[in-house]
Amino acid sequence: MSVFLIKAAQLLLSLSILVVLHELGHFIPAKIFKTRVEKFYLFFDVKFSLFKKKIGETVYGIGWLPLGGYVKIAGMIDESMDTEQMAQEPQPWEFRSKPAWQRLIIMLGGVTVNFILAIVLFIIMLSVWGTSYSTKDSAKYGYGVTKTLENYGFQQGDKIISINDEPIEDITIPINKYLMFRDIDNVKVEHLDGSIEKIKLPEDIGTQLFEAGDLPALEPRSPFEIDSIVPDFPAAKSGIQAKDKIVEINGRPVTYFSDFTYGIKNSTDSIINLRIERNNSFLDLKIKPNEDNKIGIISTKTDSTYITYYDKEYTFSESITGGVRQAYWEVKDYLAQFKYIFTKKGATQIGGFAAIGKMFPSAWNWEAFWYLTAFLSIMLAVLNLLPIPALDGGHVMFLLYEMISGRKPGDKFMEYAQMVGFFILIALVLFANGNDIYKAIFN
Repeated sequence: MSVFLIKAAQLLLSLSILVVLHELGHFIPAKIFKTRVEKFYLFFDVKFSLFKKKIGETVYGIGWLPLGGYVKIAGMIDESMDTEQMAQEPQPWEFRSKPAWQRLIIMLGGVTVNFILAIVLFIIMLSVWGTSYSTKDSAKYGYGVTKTLENYGFQQGDKIISINDEPIEDITIPINKYLMFRDIDNVKVEHLDGSIEKIKLPEDIGTQLFEAGDLPALEPRSPFEIDSIVPDFPAAKSGIQAKDKIVEINGRPVTYFSDFTYGIKNSTDSIINLRIERNNSFLDLKIKPNEDNKIGIISTKTDSTYITYYDKEYTFSESITGGVRQAYWEVKDYLAQFKYIFTKKGATQIGGFAAIGKMFPSAWNWEAFWYLTAFLSIMLAVLNLLPIPALDGGHVMFLLYEMISGRKPGDKFMEYAQMVGFFILIALVLFANGNDIYKAIFN
């Protein structure tokens, strides 16, 4: 099976699970409060359904358009825009006839299930697979750092001792998350010469790294070699061959892959001078990277021991506290990303279904699948809480207004708000997937 099909199958299964459970979150409280649910659909049934069956008062079905799903609750202005039903006298089984607090619980049911699902999955994952972690000395050659971090005193080959004066067990991922999403005041490092230094960082270090494109900010250093060349990329046009060894970029020595990426990224000239070792002789080549600072080489690490990870097992009780803690930080870190999204550079990074699909591994891996499903569940919950009409958050916003003011928004107002929200969502979906198409064509 091709890599594309494996990734697509994982994405489709993950989204199907999330959509069904999210809609169940609306369906169950609606039934508890004796509210009629007319439809329960996985995917959208524009014009026709792939499958449908009526059980009791509800039609259960699968649509052909895999952009989500929905439950159609009687007496509610939603994406179905059933204005004919809304023009009739309210019935006791309809959504609009229920007390505001019941309607609020129904609307919050979907995101509540998403948050609970993420916590449960993290608990199960810790219980079944545990975690892997690295220590200060796990990186055999230390860490490669970006130019932005060098400006504050970091050096190539540094090892991380502590963050905010607290030793940390797992180095690589937390330090990058701290830099981008969390409050970080100082990092204590051990330089290659054995000296210890505590480096102070500004509050906006994450913004500086993001704007500079210095991500990840730190990564374990590893020796490498060129495995293959991407056709029609600058490397192929300049004459670089597989198994060549890059030894210098603009006169700067290259030993580790991070040296290579650093040299390409921080070259002050559009044309880069490379020194290549081939068959025990040296060649000097000139190359012009593309707009993304890529030259089109596929590399392999020549030392598999460049970093060592250790396994940590959890008892079931430890997995519960660990799973809740992980869910908390995943939500907090995801919310922190919004400060980057609402920038000119951030807008270009927004991706659609193709970007999400690329997150899944090339070979089926259940641990990775369930982690990504948990993460997407959090993402779905947070995005659904945005105060945009047509999303759960939009309905919650109007319900809170009603509960505070004692005045219920009119049906006509809600219809127009739903239409506006729907067009906003369509525009966002088109923009995100348009970014995917643009990157696929031009990158």
